[in-house]
Amino acid sequence: MFDIKISKELKEFSTNITLGCIKAKVNVEKSDENLLKEIERVINITKGIDIDEINELAQIKKIRNAYKSLGKDPSRYRASSESLLRRIIKDKGLYRINNIVDINNLLSISSFCSVGTYDIDKLKPPIIFTYGKDKDTYNAIGKGNINIENLPVFKDQLGNFGSPTSDSKRSMIKNETKNILMMIISFDNEDLEKYLEYAKKLLVRYANAEDIEMKIVT
Repeated sequence: MFDIKISKELKEFSTNITLGCIKAKVNVEKSDENLLKEIERVINITKGIDIDEINELAQIKKIRNAYKSLGKDPSRYRASSESLLRRIIKDKGLYRINNIVDINNLLSISSFCSVGTYDIDKLKPPIIFTYGKDKDTYNAIGKGNINIENLPVFKDQLGNFGSPTSDSKRSMIKNETKNILMMIISFDNEDLEKYLEYAKKLLVRYANAEDIEMKIVT
């Protein structure tokens, strides 16, 4: 797998940041019935969480604390994991996009970690997980231009392309995507190996994943 690092400057704000990375060749298509059933099963479990308890879940609490340390309001710039949980508890459900995005969201609501999945062919490694600098912005999926200054961000040689809050349109998964990089963003490293294996299983079962490479970045 190509070079992926976490910057020392980001580590200063949250020492336990860890990335679970999967690189794979996949088939992007409509999610099949079995994948949708698995998503619904986890949604039904998640509905049992009280909305007032979300911020006390370990992964959510730690990413919110990291955002605060970086000077970002975690209630305004919610991590995608928190946003998905809130949608479910408010009975708004999850959007169905394609099998890769749906697997991404299933992993997030199962682990409470933000998960990002990117089209490798739109990236130019090496990749570093750092934070946005003064006046940094990008065109985010479904949100237009967003301010990513002081947000944790993934950056390659072409610029910033993803964050735990919202990913850029540049690297988004499309029907023609063939090669993906999936990142599970953990702020305490607990159970990360388990969810990395779960991600692999889902990608093989529901996206015919091949040429799989995995690693944990600390």
